[in-house]
Parts: sequence; structure tokens; C-alpha cells
Amino acid sequence: MKIIVPMAGRGSRLRPHSLTVPKPLIPVAGQPIVHRLVKDIVKVLNQPIEEIAFVLGDPAFFGDDVVKSLTELAEDLGAKASIYRQDQPLGTGHAIMSAKPSLSGPAVIAYADTLIRADFELDPSADSVIWTKRVGNPEAYGVVKLDNNQNIVELVEKPESFVSDQAVIGIYYFKDVAVLKEKLQEVLDQNVMNGGEYQINDGIKRMMADGRVFKTGTVDEWMDCGNKNVTLETNARMLGFLKADNEEQLVHDSVVLDNSSIKEPCFIGKGTVLRNTTVGPNVSIGNNCVIENSSVKNSLIQNQTTIINANLDEAMIGNHVKYNGDFTKISIGDYTTME
Repeated sequence: MKIIVPMAGRGSRLRPHSLTVPKPLIPVAGQPIVHRLVKDIVKVLNQPIEEIAFVLGDPAFFGDDVVKSLTELAEDLGAKASIYRQDQPLGTGHAIMSAKPSLSGPAVIAYADTLIRADFELDPSADSVIWTKRVGNPEAYGVVKLDNNQNIVELVEKPESFVSDQAVIGIYYFKDVAVLKEKLQEVLDQNVMNGGEYQINDGIKRMMADGRVFKTGTVDEWMDCGNKNVTLETNARMLGFLKADNEEQLVHDSVVLDNSSIKEPCFIGKGTVLRNTTVGPNVSIGNNCVIENSSVKNSLIQNQTTIINANLDEAMIGNHVKYNGDFTKISIGDYTTME
């Protein structure tokens, strides 16, 4: 089994944080989004992973440190890491085809701006499985249309009338991903574009037209990381899941509590110092931070940041930040100083 992870975009909806850190590497509940996503997919698949192929963008942004992080992630999961570059932002289909040498055999394709919780087995009768989540407002999503045998027969983007309540979340399984490669090559050769981009859906529709069997795999939880507000919501939900699972240490042993308290669930990284501070609930703090005379809840703070005299709620703060003040609903990127 292979996993293909397109992650070339910069993530404009999560600026200023994604100006210096690729969005898939922004930590949620203490781990980068893409790390959590890949680990959760491996857990669902419950089988050996041969290769994890990452499709990155501009080397000036997705540099050596990113490559090193992703290579270590793959190797820790017992897989070979393959790194590809998408030289132009020409859509999902184009991104997948940037990993053409790895497009053979059984594979999962997953876009790295979402997190899941799921427990299901892949349908062996299916040529492909499209992972979905039941939603209350399907008109806001791309959804699948099913026939009487519960096969997917159509993909409908933001339907004006009811088609189904199963939204496509951006994770796909292919029994042989070479078939998708063949169809996407046709899309590229024929210059079939939607919205100025080559889309995975155009390759999938051609597979359906050939009679390939598509089934759904429904996830229990689907958590977006598209912008600040939903990322904070996802951070809180993930912390709750991790606390309930009791499989990860959320507060590092080296954390210093000086006249301070933690209201769970929280993630607090190594070397962080809390003085005269209350943290939580639903807070993630990275490594080597100092927080003094403050209250922090429902927030996400990255690494090597200093917070003093603050009352923070729904705050998202990057790396190497120095913040002194009493603002609340803020969004501060890396290397910012506010005094």
C-alpha cells in the first residue's frame, strides 16, 4: 500500500501563519497537521505501508527542513519517503500527476489540510473508495450520488437540490492507482480544465464511465484546518480525543509549573515554563515557550514564544513571538513582537 499526499499549496486562508510555515506543518494538538493525518490513515488501513509520496511546492518555501520532517515521518511508519515537486499550482489532478513514478498498485490519496477519526475496513469489491462524512448542509460541499447498490455513480459539487448528505473530504483509495494515472494523463493531454485547473474529479469521472466500482468509506469525524477559527476548533476536538484515548503524553515531563495550573485537555511541549498562569482548557503550546502572569484558553501557541500579561481566548500565535498585552481574539504570525 502507498499513500500519496499532495501538499504544495501555501494555505492563504491561514495567513499570517502559513506565510512562514507550510500549512500542513502547522501543529495541532502538538503535531503537524500532515503528521497526524498520515498516522490516522495508517491506523485505519491497518496494513504495511510501502511508500509515502509527498508532493511539495516551491523549494524556497518547502525547503530542506520540510523534506527532513516528512522523510522522518515516513521512515518512522516503516515506509519509504518519496518527495516530488509540483512546479505550478494547476490543481489537484496536476498535483497527483507530479508524483507519476509512484502511481502504481494500491494507494490512498489524501490532501493534507484535514484530520479524521475513522474505523472501517476497505471494501474488497471496490475499485476505489471515496471517504465521506455525513453533513447537515450538503449544499455547501461536494457530495457523492449513490445508486441502489450503494455504489457512487456521480460527484456533484454544491448541489442546489438534495443529492445525498455524504460530503467528499479529500481522501481516496484506489485498488490500482495506475488506472487513475491513465485517466488523469488523458485529462492533461486533452487540456480538460475546471476553474483553470486540472481536477482529480475529471479522472474519477472517466473511471466511472468505464464501469469502475466506487464505494464510500464514512469517517466518524472530519476536522478542517482551513482557517484560524476552524483550526482552533479542530485543535480543541483533537485534544479531547487524545485525552479520551490516553495514548499520548500531552504534557511533557519537563514543563515547569510555577504557581500555575492546567485545565485539561491541553498539550504543552518540552521546556515550556508557566509562571503565575492558568492554561486551558483546549490549549496547545509548543516547545520552549514562557508564559507569565497570563490566562490562556481555547488557543494554539507554537514554539519558542513568550507571552506576558495576557488574557487570551481563541488566540493563534506562531513561533518566536514576543507578546505583552491584554488583547484576546488575535492571530499573530512568526517573529512578531508586540510590547
